[in-house]
Amino acid sequence: MASKFTELAIDCADPDGLARFWCSVLDYEVLGKDEHDGSVMIGSPAEPEGRNRPGPVPPALTFARVPEGKTVKNRLHIDVNPTDRDQDEEVRRLLDLGARRADVGQGDQSWVVLTDPEGNEFCVLSSRHP
Repeated sequence: MASKFTELAIDCADPDGLARFWCSVLDYEVLGKDEHDGSVMIGSPAEPEGRNRPGPVPPALTFARVPEGKTVKNRLHIDVNPTDRDQDEEVRRLLDLGARRADVGQGDQSWVVLTDPEGNEFCVLSSRHP
């Protein structure tokens, strides 16, 4: 058996703020908070993987406070797909939530590169997936 991708850890300055942003982007909810180190885990509110849920459970995101700031382009990033609106509408919604447009040298592509409030790049793809 292979490993499952269950969680992505993201270093940040403000775990609560970034968790709120990504909960709004992904329609996730806070799954837990470590009061000792301030880390926050968010995930899908859907029922866990199993008999009553077809397909895999989306990975959780954990935001951990670190003292250093982001300095270079991410080597790993999140891609999101709009599920109930077109790409332009989704980009506008994400900008209203606090995302910013980014140019990472992508040129003229079908995806749009944005950054979250702490500068982490992510892409909004053009196709819709349920």
